[in-house]
Amino acid sequence: MMAMVTVLYFASLRDASGVASERIESTAADLQTLYAELQSRHGFALPANRLRVAADGEFASWSDALRDGCEIAFIPPVSGG
Repeated sequence: MMAMVTVLYFASLRDASGVASERIESTAADLQTLYAELQSRHGFALPANRLRVAADGEFASWSDALRDGCEIAFIPPVSGG
């Protein structure tokens, strides 16, 4: 099933993708698979296990299903300073 989602990128992911957000169509079954697709497209260096993922403003699990119309945020670790 095809889902149209908005993906938000922060910090190093935004730098690597060159955009703060994008609207994409994906057949990924879950958030882990979606990240893997985007990782190969944009060359993200961070593995999924170093990120938090959120769906529609709530922290989510990597195994959560991708839902049409959802807003997904991939959040890298924040460096202290």
